[in-house]
Amino acid sequence: MTVITPVKAEYVTFDPPALGHLGMIPELVVPPPKDERIWVLLEPNVWFRPLFFDMSAGAHGEVLRVKKGGVLSRHRHPSPVHGFVLKGSWRYLEHTWRATEGSYVLEPPGETHTLTCDSGEEMQTVFFILGPTLYIDDDDKVTLVEDNFQLIEACRNHYEAVGLGADFVNQFIR
Repeated sequence: MTVITPVKAEYVTFDPPALGHLGMIPELVVPPPKDERIWVLLEPNVWFRPLFFDMSAGAHGEVLRVKKGGVLSRHRHPSPVHGFVLKGSWRYLEHTWRATEGSYVLEPPGETHTLTCDSGEEMQTVFFILGPTLYIDDDDKVTLVEDNFQLIEACRNHYEAVGLGADFVNQFIR
């Protein structure tokens, strides 16, 4: 069996997996970013930085950063989403609650929401997303399917444009 070893870089590190000969992939350690170019623009005042792309399960982890006034368009997920607020606060336009620093959020499948950061300077939240994000219009029609393939392509384009190289995203792929 040939084991394909992931990229090891200053932005991502790992030790060889104990059971690599059985196809186990290595763990992933992503340190805090030192380079603003790692953040990929999604919408005005909305960025994400990848933590991992799990190509077997179709899941990914990201830190979403939204500056005051930023809105992540109306969307829903066909699978649960877990979030943990690292900094600041945010809310969904469709709900009355606010997620503040240290809050954990579980989004059930099918929940439609529009994320906004309308207080403070910015928020940062770690999200673990299993499956795609479905962006929807006011008539509940899907306008964009955001999955690992689409996100990786967006990262490739962004990292190429900012001088990190299109292959920079490969270190996050497992």
